[in-house]
Amino acid sequence: MQVDELLKPFPIKEFHPFPRALMGPGAHEMIGPEALKLGFKKTLVMTSGLRGTDIVHKIVESMKYHGLEVVVYDKVESNPKDYNVMDAVDRYRQNNCDSFVSIGGGSSHDACKGARISIAHDGRNINEFEGFNKSETPQNPPHIAVSTTAGTGSETSWAYVITDTTTDPENPHKYVAFDDSSVATLAIDDPVLYYDCPIDYTAQCGFDVLAHASEPYVSRLNFHPSLGNALHAVKLTAQNLRAAVWNGQDLAGREGMMYAQYIAAQAFNSGGLGIIHSISHAVSAFYDTHHGLNNAIALPRVWAFNMPVCYDRFADIAEAMGIDTHGMTKVQAAEAALAASIRLLRDVGIPERFIDITPDSYSKNRLGQGPTRYYENRAQIKGDAADVDAITHHVLGDACTPGNPKECTFETVRPVVEHCMTGDLDDLLG
Repeated sequence: MQVDELLKPFPIKEFHPFPRALMGPGAHEMIGPEALKLGFKKTLVMTSGLRGTDIVHKIVESMKYHGLEVVVYDKVESNPKDYNVMDAVDRYRQNNCDSFVSIGGGSSHDACKGARISIAHDGRNINEFEGFNKSETPQNPPHIAVSTTAGTGSETSWAYVITDTTTDPENPHKYVAFDDSSVATLAIDDPVLYYDCPIDYTAQCGFDVLAHASEPYVSRLNFHPSLGNALHAVKLTAQNLRAAVWNGQDLAGREGMMYAQYIAAQAFNSGGLGIIHSISHAVSAFYDTHHGLNNAIALPRVWAFNMPVCYDRFADIAEAMGIDTHGMTKVQAAEAALAASIRLLRDVGIPERFIDITPDSYSKNRLGQGPTRYYENRAQIKGDAADVDAITHHVLGDACTPGNPKECTFETVRPVVEHCMTGDLDDLLG
Protein backbone atom coordinates (compact mmCIF):
# COMPACT_ATOMS: atom_id res chain seq x y z
CA MET A 1 0.00 0.00 0.00
CA GLN A 2 1.43 3.36 -1.06
CA VAL A 3 1.45 6.46 1.13
CA ASP A 4 -0.90 8.37 -1.16
CA GLU A 5 -3.39 5.51 -0.82
CA LEU A 6 -3.14 5.70 2.96
CA LEU A 7 -4.05 9.38 2.89
CA LYS A 8 -7.30 9.16 0.92
CA PRO A 9 -10.45 10.41 2.68
CA PHE A 10 -11.47 6.96 3.96
CA PRO A 11 -8.17 5.16 4.48
CA ILE A 12 -7.59 1.66 5.66
CA LYS A 13 -4.65 2.17 7.96
CA GLU A 14 -2.04 -0.54 8.13
CA PHE A 15 -0.32 -1.85 11.26
CA HIS A 16 3.15 -3.13 10.36
CA PRO A 17 4.98 -5.96 12.15
CA PHE A 18 7.68 -5.71 14.80
CA PRO A 19 10.39 -8.28 15.47
CA ARG A 20 10.72 -10.23 18.66
CA ALA A 21 13.10 -8.34 20.96
CA LEU A 22 15.46 -8.92 23.88
CA MET A 23 16.00 -5.74 25.87
CA GLY A 24 18.10 -4.78 28.88
CA PRO A 25 21.61 -4.98 30.33
CA GLY A 26 23.40 -8.13 29.18
CA ALA A 27 21.00 -8.89 26.33
CA HIS A 28 23.86 -9.02 23.81
CA GLU A 29 25.24 -12.10 25.57
CA MET A 30 22.25 -14.04 24.23
CA ILE A 31 23.25 -13.63 20.57
CA GLY A 32 24.97 -17.00 20.26
CA PRO A 33 22.22 -19.11 21.83
CA GLU A 34 19.51 -17.18 19.99
CA ALA A 35 21.30 -17.60 16.66
CA LEU A 36 21.49 -21.36 17.21
CA LYS A 37 17.77 -21.46 18.06
CA LEU A 38 17.06 -19.69 14.78
CA GLY A 39 19.10 -22.24 12.84
CA PHE A 40 22.09 -20.04 12.02
CA LYS A 41 25.14 -21.97 10.85
CA LYS A 42 27.30 -19.55 8.85
CA THR A 43 26.57 -15.90 9.51
CA LEU A 44 27.57 -12.67 7.80
CA VAL A 45 28.14 -9.96 10.41
CA MET A 46 27.49 -6.49 8.96
CA THR A 47 28.93 -3.49 10.77
CA SER A 48 30.85 -0.26 10.38
CA GLY A 49 33.58 -1.86 12.48
CA LEU A 50 32.84 0.32 15.53
CA ARG A 51 36.51 1.20 15.65
CA GLY A 52 37.73 2.25 19.08
CA THR A 53 35.60 -0.39 20.78
CA ASP A 54 35.85 -4.16 21.10
CA ILE A 55 32.12 -4.71 20.64
CA VAL A 56 32.35 -6.48 17.27
CA HIS A 57 35.23 -8.68 18.42
CA LYS A 58 33.38 -9.73 21.58
CA ILE A 59 30.19 -10.62 19.74
CA VAL A 60 31.99 -12.47 16.94
CA GLU A 61 34.05 -14.48 19.40
CA SER A 62 30.95 -15.32 21.42
CA MET A 63 29.22 -16.57 18.28
CA LYS A 64 32.23 -18.72 17.41
CA TYR A 65 32.28 -20.11 20.95
CA HIS A 66 28.72 -21.33 20.36
CA GLY A 67 29.81 -23.20 17.24
CA LEU A 68 28.78 -20.68 14.57
CA GLU A 69 30.90 -19.86 11.54
CA VAL A 70 31.26 -16.11 11.10
CA VAL A 71 32.20 -13.94 8.13
CA VAL A 72 32.62 -10.20 8.80
CA TYR A 73 31.78 -7.32 6.47
CA ASP A 74 32.87 -4.18 8.36
CA LYS A 75 32.78 -1.57 5.61
CA VAL A 76 29.28 -0.18 6.14
CA GLU A 77 29.41 3.61 5.91
CA SER A 78 27.39 6.26 7.66
CA ASN A 79 24.33 6.89 5.48
CA PRO A 80 24.82 3.47 3.85
CA LYS A 81 25.41 3.47 0.13
CA ASP A 82 24.01 1.09 -2.42
CA TYR A 83 27.49 -0.36 -3.02
CA ASN A 84 27.79 -1.19 0.71
CA VAL A 85 24.68 -3.32 0.33
CA MET A 86 25.81 -5.01 -2.85
CA ASP A 87 29.36 -5.67 -1.56
CA ALA A 88 27.80 -7.41 1.44
CA VAL A 89 25.57 -9.45 -0.87
CA ASP A 90 28.65 -10.60 -2.76
CA ARG A 91 30.44 -11.52 0.48
CA TYR A 92 27.38 -13.44 1.68
CA ARG A 93 27.01 -15.43 -1.53
CA GLN A 94 30.73 -16.14 -2.00
CA ASN A 95 30.90 -17.62 1.50
CA ASN A 96 27.62 -19.54 1.31
CA CYS A 97 26.24 -17.84 4.39
CA ASP A 98 22.72 -18.54 5.63
CA SER A 99 22.03 -15.68 8.06
CA PHE A 100 22.89 -12.14 9.17
CA VAL A 101 23.82 -10.28 12.31
CA SER A 102 24.05 -6.49 12.11
CA ILE A 103 25.94 -4.65 14.84
CA GLY A 104 25.78 -0.87 15.17
CA GLY A 105 23.27 1.87 14.54
CA GLY A 106 20.88 2.52 11.71
CA SER A 107 23.51 2.38 9.00
CA SER A 108 24.50 -1.21 9.79
CA HIS A 109 20.91 -2.35 10.24
CA ASP A 110 19.64 -0.57 7.11
CA ALA A 111 22.42 -1.94 4.92
CA CYS A 112 21.72 -5.41 6.28
CA LYS A 113 18.01 -5.12 5.57
CA GLY A 114 18.82 -4.10 2.02
CA ALA A 115 21.22 -7.02 1.59
CA ARG A 116 18.57 -9.49 2.72
CA ILE A 117 16.05 -8.08 0.24
CA SER A 118 18.61 -8.31 -2.58
CA ILE A 119 19.56 -11.90 -1.72
CA ALA A 120 15.91 -12.92 -1.74
CA HIS A 121 15.75 -11.65 -5.33
CA ASP A 122 18.86 -13.36 -6.75
CA GLY A 123 21.18 -10.44 -6.07
CA ARG A 124 19.22 -7.74 -7.88
CA ASN A 125 20.45 -4.20 -7.18
CA ILE A 126 18.95 -2.80 -4.02
CA ASN A 127 17.94 0.42 -5.78
CA GLU A 128 15.24 -1.55 -7.58
CA PHE A 129 13.35 -1.85 -4.30
CA GLU A 130 12.83 1.82 -3.47
CA GLY A 131 9.26 2.44 -2.40
CA PHE A 132 6.66 0.49 -0.48
CA ASN A 133 6.69 -3.31 -0.24
CA LYS A 134 8.50 -3.78 -3.53
CA SER A 135 9.64 -7.28 -2.54
CA GLU A 136 8.26 -10.01 -4.76
CA THR A 137 9.07 -12.70 -2.19
CA PRO A 138 8.67 -12.46 1.58
CA GLN A 139 11.36 -15.08 2.17
CA ASN A 140 14.84 -13.79 2.98
CA PRO A 141 17.66 -14.81 5.35
CA PRO A 142 17.08 -14.50 9.11
CA HIS A 143 18.56 -11.45 10.81
CA ILE A 144 19.55 -10.52 14.37
CA ALA A 145 19.95 -6.73 14.73
CA VAL A 146 22.14 -5.64 17.66
CA SER A 147 21.98 -1.92 18.44
CA THR A 148 24.93 0.04 19.83
CA THR A 149 23.17 3.42 19.74
CA ALA A 150 19.85 4.75 21.02
CA GLY A 151 18.51 6.54 17.99
CA THR A 152 17.52 4.88 14.78
CA GLY A 153 15.03 2.21 15.82
CA SER A 154 15.95 0.37 12.63
CA GLU A 155 16.17 -2.87 14.58
CA THR A 156 12.43 -2.41 15.20
CA SER A 157 10.96 -0.97 12.00
CA TRP A 158 10.06 -1.93 8.44
CA ALA A 159 12.08 0.97 6.98
CA TYR A 160 15.61 1.19 5.62
CA VAL A 161 17.37 4.16 4.04
CA ILE A 162 19.94 3.92 1.24
CA THR A 163 21.95 6.47 -0.79
CA ASP A 164 21.73 5.71 -4.51
CA THR A 165 25.18 6.48 -5.94
CA THR A 166 24.16 5.78 -9.53
CA THR A 167 22.41 9.13 -9.83
CA ASP A 168 23.77 12.50 -10.96
CA PRO A 169 26.33 13.84 -8.43
CA GLU A 170 24.77 17.27 -8.81
CA ASN A 171 21.37 15.83 -7.86
CA PRO A 172 22.07 12.94 -5.46
CA HIS A 173 19.30 10.69 -4.25
CA LYS A 174 18.77 9.17 -0.82
CA TYR A 175 15.62 7.13 -0.46
CA VAL A 176 13.53 5.35 2.15
CA ALA A 177 12.29 1.88 1.36
CA PHE A 178 9.48 0.44 3.44
CA ASP A 179 9.11 -3.32 3.27
CA ASP A 180 7.50 -5.74 5.71
CA SER A 181 9.95 -8.36 4.46
CA SER A 182 12.88 -6.30 5.73
CA VAL A 183 11.88 -6.51 9.41
CA ALA A 184 14.59 -8.14 11.51
CA THR A 185 13.96 -11.60 12.94
CA LEU A 186 15.23 -10.61 16.38
CA ALA A 187 16.14 -7.21 17.84
CA ILE A 188 18.65 -6.95 20.67
CA ASP A 189 18.85 -3.69 22.62
CA ASP A 190 21.44 -3.64 25.38
CA PRO A 191 22.22 -0.28 27.05
CA VAL A 192 25.63 -1.57 28.13
CA LEU A 193 26.67 -1.46 24.46
CA TYR A 194 25.88 2.28 24.41
CA TYR A 195 28.56 3.14 26.97
CA ASP A 196 31.22 3.64 24.28
CA CYS A 197 29.03 5.93 22.17
CA PRO A 198 30.69 9.40 21.93
CA ILE A 199 29.06 12.39 23.61
CA ASP A 200 28.06 14.21 20.42
CA TYR A 201 26.88 11.06 18.70
CA THR A 202 24.73 10.17 21.72
CA ALA A 203 23.11 13.61 21.54
CA GLN A 204 22.47 13.42 17.81
CA CYS A 205 21.01 9.93 18.03
CA GLY A 206 18.77 11.15 20.84
CA PHE A 207 17.27 13.77 18.57
CA ASP A 208 16.58 11.05 16.02
CA VAL A 209 14.47 9.48 18.76
CA LEU A 210 12.67 12.76 19.44
CA ALA A 211 11.93 13.12 15.73
CA HIS A 212 10.68 9.52 15.54
CA ALA A 213 8.43 10.15 18.54
CA SER A 214 7.02 13.57 17.65
CA GLU A 215 6.35 13.07 13.95
CA PRO A 216 3.84 10.20 14.25
CA TYR A 217 2.13 12.05 17.09
CA VAL A 218 1.28 14.94 14.76
CA SER A 219 1.17 12.97 11.49
CA ARG A 220 -1.80 13.38 9.20
CA LEU A 221 -2.12 9.60 9.32
CA ASN A 222 -3.36 10.10 12.90
CA PHE A 223 -2.88 6.41 13.62
CA HIS A 224 -4.24 5.88 17.11
CA PRO A 225 -2.32 2.67 17.96
CA SER A 226 0.88 4.74 17.56
CA LEU A 227 -0.04 7.79 19.61
CA GLY A 228 0.59 6.42 23.10
CA ASN A 229 4.03 5.08 22.24
CA ALA A 230 4.90 8.31 20.46
CA LEU A 231 4.06 10.50 23.43
CA HIS A 232 5.77 8.23 25.96
CA ALA A 233 8.93 8.20 23.84
CA VAL A 234 8.93 12.02 23.92
CA LYS A 235 8.69 11.85 27.72
CA LEU A 236 11.50 9.30 28.04
CA THR A 237 13.76 11.35 25.77
CA ALA A 238 13.17 14.55 27.71
CA GLN A 239 13.86 12.72 30.97
CA ASN A 240 16.95 10.76 29.95
CA LEU A 241 18.87 12.32 27.06
CA ARG A 242 20.86 14.83 29.10
CA ALA A 243 22.08 12.13 31.49
CA ALA A 244 22.92 9.75 28.62
CA VAL A 245 24.95 12.48 26.88
CA TRP A 246 26.88 13.94 29.80
CA ASN A 247 27.25 10.82 31.92
CA GLY A 248 27.55 8.02 29.40
CA GLN A 249 28.02 5.38 32.13
CA ASP A 250 24.66 6.32 33.69
CA LEU A 251 22.74 3.07 33.26
CA ALA A 252 19.36 4.62 34.01
CA GLY A 253 19.88 7.29 31.35
CA ARG A 254 21.15 4.80 28.78
CA GLU A 255 18.34 2.37 29.52
CA GLY A 256 15.75 5.13 29.34
CA MET A 257 17.00 6.11 25.90
CA MET A 258 17.03 2.43 24.86
CA TYR A 259 13.32 2.17 25.59
CA ALA A 260 12.66 5.58 24.03
CA GLN A 261 14.35 4.45 20.82
CA TYR A 262 12.45 1.20 20.65
CA ILE A 263 8.96 2.51 21.30
CA ALA A 264 9.48 5.61 19.12
CA ALA A 265 10.24 3.21 16.26
CA GLN A 266 7.10 1.26 17.13
CA ALA A 267 5.21 4.55 16.81
CA PHE A 268 6.54 5.65 13.43
CA ASN A 269 6.49 2.10 12.07
CA SER A 270 2.76 2.50 11.39
CA GLY A 271 2.14 6.13 12.38
CA GLY A 272 4.34 7.74 9.76
CA LEU A 273 6.97 10.47 9.70
CA GLY A 274 7.22 13.95 8.18
CA ILE A 275 9.59 16.54 6.82
CA ILE A 276 12.01 16.50 9.73
CA HIS A 277 13.11 13.24 8.19
CA SER A 278 12.71 14.44 4.63
CA ILE A 279 15.04 17.37 5.26
CA SER A 280 17.51 15.08 7.02
CA HIS A 281 17.55 12.64 4.11
CA ALA A 282 18.05 15.46 1.62
CA VAL A 283 20.95 17.10 3.45
CA SER A 284 22.78 13.82 3.96
CA ALA A 285 22.21 12.94 0.29
CA PHE A 286 24.11 16.09 -0.68
CA TYR A 287 26.64 16.25 2.17
CA ASP A 288 26.78 12.83 3.88
CA THR A 289 26.05 14.41 7.26
CA HIS A 290 24.83 12.37 10.21
CA HIS A 291 21.11 11.60 10.17
CA GLY A 292 20.52 12.39 13.84
CA LEU A 293 22.37 15.69 13.61
CA ASN A 294 20.28 16.64 10.59
CA ASN A 295 17.10 15.76 12.49
CA ALA A 296 18.19 17.86 15.46
CA ILE A 297 18.73 20.95 13.32
CA ALA A 298 15.50 20.47 11.39
CA LEU A 299 13.25 19.56 14.32
CA PRO A 300 12.58 23.00 15.89
CA ARG A 301 11.99 24.57 12.47
CA VAL A 302 9.58 21.85 11.41
CA TRP A 303 7.74 21.97 14.73
CA ALA A 304 7.25 25.72 14.24
CA PHE A 305 6.09 25.11 10.66
CA ASN A 306 3.55 22.45 11.68
CA MET A 307 2.19 23.91 14.93
CA PRO A 308 -0.55 26.08 13.34
CA VAL A 309 -2.40 22.97 12.14
CA CYS A 310 -2.08 20.93 15.36
CA TYR A 311 -1.52 23.17 18.40
CA ASP A 312 -3.34 20.66 20.59
CA ARG A 313 -0.92 17.85 19.75
CA PHE A 314 2.10 20.04 20.45
CA ALA A 315 0.49 21.07 23.74
CA ASP A 316 0.46 17.36 24.65
CA ILE A 317 4.14 17.16 23.66
CA ALA A 318 4.87 20.06 26.02
CA GLU A 319 3.39 18.14 28.93
CA ALA A 320 5.35 15.03 27.95
CA MET A 321 8.52 17.12 28.01
CA GLY A 322 7.84 18.04 31.63
CA ILE A 323 6.34 21.51 31.17
CA ASP A 324 3.65 22.62 33.60
CA THR A 325 1.02 23.79 31.11
CA HIS A 326 -1.59 24.63 33.78
CA GLY A 327 -3.17 27.95 32.89
CA MET A 328 -1.73 27.99 29.36
CA THR A 329 -3.76 28.04 26.18
CA LYS A 330 -3.06 25.31 23.62
CA VAL A 331 -1.06 27.82 21.58
CA GLN A 332 1.02 28.87 24.56
CA ALA A 333 1.68 25.25 25.52
CA ALA A 334 2.70 24.39 21.95
CA GLU A 335 5.11 27.31 21.93
CA ALA A 336 6.50 26.08 25.25
CA ALA A 337 7.17 22.68 23.63
CA LEU A 338 9.13 24.42 20.89
CA ALA A 339 11.17 26.34 23.45
CA ALA A 340 11.84 23.09 25.33
CA SER A 341 13.14 21.40 22.17
CA ILE A 342 15.58 24.27 21.58
CA ARG A 343 16.67 24.17 25.24
CA LEU A 344 17.33 20.43 24.93
CA LEU A 345 19.29 20.88 21.71
CA ARG A 346 21.48 23.52 23.34
CA ASP A 347 21.87 21.57 26.56
CA VAL A 348 23.33 18.58 24.71
CA GLY A 349 25.61 20.73 22.55
CA ILE A 350 24.28 20.22 19.04
CA PRO A 351 25.10 22.73 16.24
CA GLU A 352 22.10 24.92 15.46
CA ARG A 353 22.44 25.48 11.70
CA PHE A 354 23.59 23.35 8.80
CA ILE A 355 26.23 25.91 7.81
CA ASP A 356 27.78 25.42 11.26
CA ILE A 357 28.75 21.85 10.36
CA THR A 358 32.35 21.38 9.25
CA PRO A 359 34.45 18.27 8.63
CA ASP A 360 35.87 18.60 12.15
CA SER A 361 32.72 19.63 13.98
CA TYR A 362 31.66 16.24 15.29
CA SER A 363 33.24 12.87 15.86
CA LYS A 364 31.32 10.78 13.35
CA ASN A 365 31.49 13.28 10.49
CA ARG A 366 33.07 12.20 7.22
CA LEU A 367 31.90 15.25 5.31
CA GLY A 368 33.83 15.56 2.07
CA GLN A 369 35.80 12.39 2.74
CA GLY A 370 33.61 9.73 1.15
CA PRO A 371 34.89 7.44 -1.58
CA THR A 372 32.01 8.36 -3.90
CA ARG A 373 32.28 11.26 -6.32
CA TYR A 374 29.30 12.95 -4.64
CA TYR A 375 31.34 14.31 -1.78
CA GLU A 376 34.63 15.22 -3.40
CA ASN A 377 33.69 18.89 -3.57
CA ARG A 378 31.36 19.05 -0.60
CA ALA A 379 33.67 19.68 2.32
CA GLN A 380 31.46 22.51 3.59
CA ILE A 381 27.72 23.04 3.45
CA LYS A 382 27.07 26.12 1.34
CA GLY A 383 23.53 27.01 2.35
CA ASP A 384 23.19 29.37 -0.61
CA ALA A 385 20.07 29.80 -2.74
CA ALA A 386 21.01 26.99 -5.13
CA ASP A 387 21.66 24.66 -2.19
CA VAL A 388 18.32 25.52 -0.59
CA ASP A 389 16.46 24.99 -3.88
CA ALA A 390 18.06 21.61 -4.56
CA ILE A 391 17.46 20.31 -1.05
CA THR A 392 13.84 21.54 -1.09
CA HIS A 393 13.19 19.63 -4.31
CA HIS A 394 14.64 16.49 -2.71
CA VAL A 395 12.38 16.98 0.34
CA LEU A 396 9.28 17.14 -1.83
CA GLY A 397 10.13 13.78 -3.40
CA ASP A 398 10.84 12.01 -0.11
CA ALA A 399 8.56 9.17 1.00
CA CYS A 400 8.17 10.71 4.48
CA THR A 401 6.76 14.01 3.22
CA PRO A 402 3.12 12.90 2.61
CA GLY A 403 2.70 12.16 6.31
CA ASN A 404 3.54 15.71 7.36
CA PRO A 405 0.54 17.36 9.03
CA LYS A 406 0.85 20.63 7.10
CA GLU A 407 0.67 20.57 3.32
CA CYS A 408 4.09 20.83 1.68
CA THR A 409 4.80 22.77 -1.51
CA PHE A 410 8.01 24.25 -2.80
CA GLU A 411 6.86 27.71 -1.68
CA THR A 412 6.00 26.62 1.87
CA VAL A 413 8.93 24.26 2.49
CA ARG A 414 11.72 26.35 1.01
CA PRO A 415 11.74 28.91 3.87
CA VAL A 416 11.95 26.04 6.38
CA VAL A 417 15.00 24.61 4.60
CA GLU A 418 16.56 28.05 4.34
CA HIS A 419 16.10 28.66 8.07
CA CYS A 420 17.71 25.28 8.81
CA MET A 421 20.69 26.41 6.78
CA THR A 422 21.27 29.91 8.11
CA GLY A 423 18.49 30.99 10.51
CA ASP A 424 18.71 31.85 14.20
CA LEU A 425 16.70 29.54 16.47
CA ASP A 426 15.82 32.45 18.73
CA ASP A 427 13.78 33.87 15.84
CA LEU A 428 11.34 30.97 16.29
CA LEU A 429 10.58 31.92 19.86
CA GLY A 430 9.00 35.28 19.07
